[in-house]
Amino acid sequence: MARITVEDCLEKVSNRFELVILASKRAKQLFKGAKPLLETDNREIVTALREVAAGKVRRAPGAAVESGPDSARAAITANPETGSR
Repeated sequence: MARITVEDCLEKVSNRFELVILASKRAKQLFKGAKPLLETDNREIVTALREVAAGKVRRAPGAAVESGPDSARAAITANPETGSR
């Protein structure tokens, strides 16, 4: 399988900072047992990045991106337009 790059992900996310937040939150969901939205044999963080690049996950509408320890609580959602599980 081809490598995932930051540039692949930045086509779906506005900036690198949002990418880091989004991918880390999705990876945490995967670590906690969430089902992957793509078929992959990769570890959770790579799967999260692949999902971002594929447009399968995005920041929830209205979810504020805050700084500090509570910033990990901002929601992410599956993208219903891409046929995710």
